[in-house]
Amino acid sequence: MRRTLAIVAVLGASLSLAACTSSAEEAAPTASATPLTCAAEGDATAAVQTSGDFGTKPVTVFPSPISVDETERSTVIEGTGAEVVEGDTVLVDYTLYNGTSGAEFSASSYASGGRAAFEVDTEKYLAGLVKAVNCATVGSRVVAVVPPADAFGDAGSTDLGIAATDSIVMVIDVESIIPTTATGEPQAPVDGLPTVALADDGTPTVTIPETDPPADLQLAVLKKGDGQTVADGDSLVVQYQGVVWGTGEVFDQSWGKGTPSSFSTGDVIEGFKEAVVGQTVGSQVLVVIPPDKGYGDTGNTDAGISGTDTLVFVIDILAVS
Repeated sequence: MRRTLAIVAVLGASLSLAACTSSAEEAAPTASATPLTCAAEGDATAAVQTSGDFGTKPVTVFPSPISVDETERSTVIEGTGAEVVEGDTVLVDYTLYNGTSGAEFSASSYASGGRAAFEVDTEKYLAGLVKAVNCATVGSRVVAVVPPADAFGDAGSTDLGIAATDSIVMVIDVESIIPTTATGEPQAPVDGLPTVALADDGTPTVTIPETDPPADLQLAVLKKGDGQTVADGDSLVVQYQGVVWGTGEVFDQSWGKGTPSSFSTGDVIEGFKEAVVGQTVGSQVLVVIPPDKGYGDTGNTDAGISGTDTLVFVIDILAVS
């Protein structure tokens, strides 16, 4: 899995299952080494006027050029949910503007499937983006004005039309804090399928039966969530682990990487898609995937998967973005 650091991908639908680009490297953010505190409002954020209901695209006006020496953040709609803290993964809607020209350069769709998920961690994401949501409460709309040092630094971003001296204006709706593991009700295991034991942090250990793998895809719901039903084409936030039936070896997982993974159901192998479409957010599923619904006859040499390997995935469905 990769992590793109260009802001349009940081705030976009898919953070994984694609190659890094040279523009992402060019636009690598400047991470702050200082502990996170709650960013304060100031003259710059006071000058930003934005209107519209939470969860809908805002109308925003501000004097340009607008600039700051350090990130300012103010709350224009106060939410009543939990407070965002460092290390949380948040789901947001957003509109971003060039502080020099006043032009909008990126926005979410303000609809299910078009929101963005990211971790509140300045080592992984733009420091200004993280400071904008840190200390906000779920249900809040915040305005942030971010200096170059907390955005793309001296490099700027040519792809986004951001010069090295441009500040960024952000209007962000904090939709939710995404849990790190599935929260649904435990379900009875299915005889004949692999068993799963969970560590305190949710990391699974899969035990494979000493039998031949089934010829067809097999699915078991280990925890049943009560959230939104996943539809084909949705963008998801998940935790997952993939194991080869024959060896029991883990070939890929999000656990241990510090943050869940995000991708569209159209960006994964067929068996993985069949496992999640129709399930509910908050669920944990176990799926056994035969080769024809995995990587086919060619396998995946980079992952150590042959063309005859049956795969086992444990998937925690955390959110539809």
